[in-house]
Amino acid sequence: MNVLKSLTGLVSAVALISVLALAPTPPAVAQTRTLPDFTDLVEQVGPSVVNIRTLERVSARGAGGAGNPSDEDMQELFRRFFGVPLPGPNNPRPQRPNRPQQEEEQPRGVGSGFVLTSDGFIMTNAHVVDGADQVLVTLPDKREFKARLVGLDKRTDVAVVKIEATGLPAVRIGDVSRLKVGEWVMAIGSPFGLDNSVTAGIVSAKQRDTGDYLPFIQTDVAINPGNSGGPLINMRGEVVGINSQIYSRSGGFMGISFAIPIDEAVRVSDQLRASGRVQRGRLGVQIDQVSKEVAESIGLSRPQGALVRNVESGSPADKAGLEAGDIILKFDGKTIEKSADLPRLVGNTRPGTRSTLTVWRRGAQRELSIVVGEFEPDRPVAKAATPDKPAAAVAVDPLGLTLSDLTETQKRELKLRGGVRVEAATEAAARAGLREGDVILALANVEVDSVKAFEATLARQDKSKPVTVLFRRGDWAQYVLIRPGK
Repeated sequence: MNVLKSLTGLVSAVALISVLALAPTPPAVAQTRTLPDFTDLVEQVGPSVVNIRTLERVSARGAGGAGNPSDEDMQELFRRFFGVPLPGPNNPRPQRPNRPQQEEEQPRGVGSGFVLTSDGFIMTNAHVVDGADQVLVTLPDKREFKARLVGLDKRTDVAVVKIEATGLPAVRIGDVSRLKVGEWVMAIGSPFGLDNSVTAGIVSAKQRDTGDYLPFIQTDVAINPGNSGGPLINMRGEVVGINSQIYSRSGGFMGISFAIPIDEAVRVSDQLRASGRVQRGRLGVQIDQVSKEVAESIGLSRPQGALVRNVESGSPADKAGLEAGDIILKFDGKTIEKSADLPRLVGNTRPGTRSTLTVWRRGAQRELSIVVGEFEPDRPVAKAATPDKPAAAVAVDPLGLTLSDLTETQKRELKLRGGVRVEAATEAAARAGLREGDVILALANVEVDSVKAFEATLARQDKSKPVTVLFRRGDWAQYVLIRPGK
């Protein structure tokens, strides 16, 4: 009997499972995503964002010359809008009495900034305060302060000003390395002077090369004139950048904005607060990108590094033995993926530091020790005098070149140890871009110090394949490929 009850229960359970299996499955609930809410971020960061106005001193009577409208002329614009009659035969312009020439402060520009420390240090863009005679900072609570310029760095477009206040709400600094493309970000600033305007968008790209020393953050956050110097904020309420530039054909927002990464900006601000200036390292070289074609021709596995086009005489690079045509692959062990990486790494190195360069020279790597110099304003590089044309010239038929040896005088003038001068370039050489006056330094990664050495090196090459030539033109060195018979 117990066995029968057990079997009956088992049959009932199986039947129930079958019925449930045949029952229609309820539709899956679709996952819903909502747009982010920025209200908490505005309340959190808004009190730290300031408006910056700049003034400049101008002559009160110096604006009335020809082609330079006077104060009354400018006021006509307002009369047109506000209905005040314009000067005319029946309404002559009132004459102003002659007064001694005086200086007065006039508005120069409007920008944004944010509180870096609670004791009154404020970060903004260099172009917001550069050249201003007076800087006025207005806090969100409408208190206004005259600010002192601590220092600015035009190359990174970062500036620090100081106001005499305490207990200010400082921003929190974020980690740029955690920032992801597609992540929501928010900006607060004063576009067109409209204080505490909030806009939002996403990160469009990182490491965008638009400057010598900064890999910018690209966003689609609406940024307009007046937003400059304001913070770019992530969803954790941390500042990850300083809104600095826009791409625009009209002067207004077009969907592409650039922000200075906050880690770079803080590094600069620390130096500005310590000494009022930024010390930046330099090597004394002019560099260029390494193309895929050049990389293949000189034996590099891929296009990387910085091609040295010229070495400044007496510079740290010159003293370290760096040569035109070298490819700098690493600086202090850090790989140079593209040429723009080198000035950033060197610029962030303290002058006087002994560093190591890994270079590719004529088919092999080598290490060079260099003492980093201090950056100074660019100076024009004097071009070497054109050497006298040597009497003897030798034609190198397979390449379409006519070459001559350099005289000792020419070597001294060009600061070269060797090389051969191009007297004429036709056919394959001309197609590669060589021309009269160029100095060939190496052929197929082999240095040549005479026409005889050039011919001997060429004789060892496969005549059906392109050959790499390193040459110098004026102060610049570069590579080309000569393709015989094409």
